[in-house]
Amino acid sequence: MQSSIHLTARLGAFVRLVAVSAMLAIPAAPAALAQTRDAPGSFADLAERLSPAVVNISTSQTVDRPQPPQGVPEGSPFEDLFRDFFERGQPRGPRQVQSLGSGFVISADGFIVTNNHVIREADEIAINFADGSSLDATLVGTDPKTDIALLKVEPEAPLTFVRFGDSDAARVGDWVLAIGNPFGLGGSVSAGIISARNRDIRSGPYDDFLQTDAAINRGNSGGPLFNLNGDVIGVNTAIISPTGGSIGIGFAVPATLAENVVGQLRQFGETRRGWLGVRIQEVSDDIAETLDLSEASGALVASVTADGPAEDGGIEPGDVILRFDGKPVQTMRDLPRMVAETPVGKTVRVVVFRKGKTQTVRVTLGRLEAQELEAAAGSAPAPGVVPQSLDMSALGMSLMPLTPEMRARHSIADDVSGVLVESIDEAGPAGEKGISAGDVIVEIGQEPVNNPSEVAKRIEGALAAGRSSVLLLIQSGEDLRFVPLPVS
Repeated sequence: MQSSIHLTARLGAFVRLVAVSAMLAIPAAPAALAQTRDAPGSFADLAERLSPAVVNISTSQTVDRPQPPQGVPEGSPFEDLFRDFFERGQPRGPRQVQSLGSGFVISADGFIVTNNHVIREADEIAINFADGSSLDATLVGTDPKTDIALLKVEPEAPLTFVRFGDSDAARVGDWVLAIGNPFGLGGSVSAGIISARNRDIRSGPYDDFLQTDAAINRGNSGGPLFNLNGDVIGVNTAIISPTGGSIGIGFAVPATLAENVVGQLRQFGETRRGWLGVRIQEVSDDIAETLDLSEASGALVASVTADGPAEDGGIEPGDVILRFDGKPVQTMRDLPRMVAETPVGKTVRVVVFRKGKTQTVRVTLGRLEAQELEAAAGSAPAPGVVPQSLDMSALGMSLMPLTPEMRARHSIADDVSGVLVESIDEAGPAGEKGISAGDVIVEIGQEPVNNPSEVAKRIEGALAAGRSSVLLLIQSGEDLRFVPLPVS
């Protein structure tokens, strides 16, 4: 009887639990089952199919041996010590240094993709295949900006190869497979998920990495990151680790970026990127407010290269680029990638926000060159400088005209015009915004200023209009940047 009561009580509790679960709509078991069905039971078939296309890369480089330091006095007690360390028991002359990495075959005739840092400065490059065979490789081309390199071998028979996939379709949480040569051990497979997208690790101008927790270690560099279809969606490139081993934070160059670079290297032996001819900066909330932008997005044009594509197309300093070639520019770092991936010579539509209105200009892109990237347009000199100083204690700075004496003292170029920041209070509003003594205020509110009194008038006008800050264009050395300065 007692056991019957216990059974009834348990049944009652179970019924109540089911009823409560039904009312709360808790689908615990079905959700778990659905999650299990989405997870692969094994990666074995995929790894077996893909591994023959993944290679180990061995390089050798001839380097000079360290030489004894110069300047050790003859007869010094350290003379024998240095001779022992640098000469005795050591072979003379250059020595060979070896390194190992990974790569993957992208064509039956022997094109192979890897990282630039894997083969950089190598004298010899050997490709070791999964079946134990080996071939010497020649370097087709490299792109240090994205850390991509393209190699070529001459096989006797067609090679097993893999194809690039659509990395833009990869979602955070998707399964991925990394195959490579960690620590020189040979072919090794690790699995994980896409942890994040669009990572900027400040390794280059076009950072847009996929982040994964699939184990990536030394020697995995240049190897492929696969999706479950067997498509390459990334080139494993970097890790963050205090020990040098995987802690679950690895980064891969997305396939959409890598494929474009590889295509140019294959066709030209070099990259040929589009060039717009502007210097840009982030649109902060403060800058968006001063420009009357509805949101902090786009890329703010700090300067325009003289006679460059942007200037020829009508883009001006102070413009905010909102769309490029039909694509929205969400943040500043989106624009360099968009421009670089656009063919040289293409005419594109660029939507800019200028003085409260949007307008569209057409720009024909040039080709990116190092000297063009570093060039910056200067402002034309303005006549009639008023020789008087202005104390703006409320803003934490004092201003004075840009005289020849001040140009010489602060090494300011003759083609820079504006108003000199004579002194700065580091604790004041200007100092907190990074303005320094010796900087030049070129514009206020996207209008040029030539003397301190014009600066005062612009600020008074902003206050009268109810603004809490003004937008300054500051020249610091060779750099131009916009600074939102609070004035209220």
